[in-house]
Amino acid sequence: MQYKNIMISKPLKAAFIFSIVLFSTCKDDKNFEEKIVMNDTDNVLLQKWKGPYQGLPAFDKMTIADVKDAVETGMELGLKDIETILNNAEAATFENTIVPLEASANTLNHVFTYYGILSSNMSSPEFRNIQGELAPKLSDYNSKISQNEKLFQRVQAVYNASQNNPLPADQQRVVDLTYKGFEMNGANLNAEQKTRYAAINKELSSLYTDFSNNVLHDEENYVTYLNKNQLGGLSESFIKSAAKIAIDKGEDGTYAITNSRSSMDPFLTYSTERKLRKIVWTNYYSRGDNADDYDNNAIITAILKLRKERVGLMGYDNYAQWRLQDRMAKTPERAMDLMMAVWPAAIARVNEEVADMQTVANTSGDRLKIKPWDYRYYAEKVRQKKYDLDSDEVKQYLQLDKLTDAMFYVAGRLFNYKFTPVEEGKVPVFHEDVTVWEVTDKDSGKHIGLWYLDPYAREGKRSGAWATTYRSYTSYKGETNVLASNNSNFVKPAPGESVLVSWDDATTFFHEFGHALHFFSSNVKYPTLNSGVRDYTEFQSQLLERWLSTDEVINQFLVHHETGEPIPASLVEKIKKASTFNQGFETTEYLASALMDMKLHLADPTNIDIDKFERETLAELNMPNELPMRHRTPQFGHVFSGEGYATAYYGYMWADVLTSDASEAFKEAPGGFYDKAVADKLVKYLFAPRNSMDPAEAYRLFRGRDAQIEALMIDRGFPVPVK
Repeated sequence: MQYKNIMISKPLKAAFIFSIVLFSTCKDDKNFEEKIVMNDTDNVLLQKWKGPYQGLPAFDKMTIADVKDAVETGMELGLKDIETILNNAEAATFENTIVPLEASANTLNHVFTYYGILSSNMSSPEFRNIQGELAPKLSDYNSKISQNEKLFQRVQAVYNASQNNPLPADQQRVVDLTYKGFEMNGANLNAEQKTRYAAINKELSSLYTDFSNNVLHDEENYVTYLNKNQLGGLSESFIKSAAKIAIDKGEDGTYAITNSRSSMDPFLTYSTERKLRKIVWTNYYSRGDNADDYDNNAIITAILKLRKERVGLMGYDNYAQWRLQDRMAKTPERAMDLMMAVWPAAIARVNEEVADMQTVANTSGDRLKIKPWDYRYYAEKVRQKKYDLDSDEVKQYLQLDKLTDAMFYVAGRLFNYKFTPVEEGKVPVFHEDVTVWEVTDKDSGKHIGLWYLDPYAREGKRSGAWATTYRSYTSYKGETNVLASNNSNFVKPAPGESVLVSWDDATTFFHEFGHALHFFSSNVKYPTLNSGVRDYTEFQSQLLERWLSTDEVINQFLVHHETGEPIPASLVEKIKKASTFNQGFETTEYLASALMDMKLHLADPTNIDIDKFERETLAELNMPNELPMRHRTPQFGHVFSGEGYATAYYGYMWADVLTSDASEAFKEAPGGFYDKAVADKLVKYLFAPRNSMDPAEAYRLFRGRDAQIEALMIDRGFPVPVK
């Protein structure tokens, strides 16, 4: 399934931290020689990156005690960069205004590499306190740049001149995006409005941090412990992992089910203990909604009010209208049209799936009505009955290390990349679980960058899976290599055991690797061009998911973890036949969240009751009672821990239309999914340009036309709409 709980990196050029996605590793480092990266300081976070591979972050030496000073110093130096631009007495040009703006805040970008790790991968109560203290200061810093009238005047002068005398294409794109960024963030407001705008951003920054920390609190503190008589249906590997987690938490002799998707999902799928399934389900879907000090409902209300007020200062009717103007959808109406074109088919399929599950339950003598905590369990029963397919049997052939090799194989075939393990200790890492590979061109041997993998769940690490960069490719001051990272939350196995994952988790693994390949293949000159258009940037990663099910991957890398035997052809055939199974559940749980995101931001937030709004909206949509939204509102971090996905969660569906359509290009090619000519076009037009050209134009260059929805409906086994 293509819609995963992911969060990709967002460039954190200090001049444009407008979205304030502070809970994510969000940066786009320029990494060239600058005097502002200091060597004469004891603060590791402020020191120039040293060592091989063009210099590396000193993850092994970072400390929380250095964070506050480093961020504050980075902001101070960033503002000095802006002053240097403003003190230039010459008329504004691309070279004396836009280029130094691109190069600004190098130190702060370095600091945020560490900040992102401490926030997303290794959070702690101590860090969260510092995070809360810094959030309003960072907001003030952002406002001093985005609201700087003299700076905007210089940017505007370059923009206006370029309208009469266009710049080279990449420079023009940078100017257009930079000008639009200022304009969308209130640069044209009067002084009084700018003051209020800045105050709103400051308040929002604290609310986002509080929201994120509340969810993380509930993920860490709601653990279900089982005794040996409550393990019915669970696999041996899952039981061993649960025992190890319990030991780590000081509960030896029990088995821990943590409040994370990687633990919750398999438990709900296989556990025969219905009462315990209800407890685990309730814990997970009640995160941020427990009517205690960590409840997020009031925070959401405040966020919605402030967002609407802020865009109202600029004349927009609602937040969605403002946000989508620079996305592929352009308007909330177009985004809603796409979602509602799929929604009826999705919920109709859920009704069919529930009927099948109820039949299985009745036949088994289970006297019950299917509830949300039953859905995964009985769906698995139906899968076995309809397709003779046992998900746990499939997992025996899905080893994490072999899947990693499979991804490297695909990267080699499509991108000509080679991944070589880096000797332990050569590259600093922030946790012993992190491993690193060097990426090179297979033919020339040219160094491309490093790939970091942090695969396991642990306390202090936010849930889900995501990709980010510690350094992105640019060439305007000399070529930089890429430091990219993938982060997952697989349950760490007991010593000596293989990491076995579900087909869905394997798909997510490929998805996140798609983001990394997008980073590595970048061929842009300026940092701003590494930014993403939210409803397009998921497309490349969703497309890479398709290579998991290619014959080349299946035949080489899906081998039994004990015997080493390749996966039987009969089992592969069952997997392919079941490819549209449970699409009602998968599509509906995702779309419900996407629709809720949009409707919340189109509604009047004045007297909104979040819990009531959620219930009433789902009722109006005829949401099936047997399943929840993928992300209930009080835990919807994509939307309320920052602004990266606010009114943009629909983007996974938009991107999946592109994905399904682009897949047809490979299916039609003589070489299938490994056709060299199509792969070359894939890299040239869909990966390497990043945001250096309009996404719609890039797709047309690849496909020869715009994407069409029919392939998406066929992929999901839904009726194709009649035009």
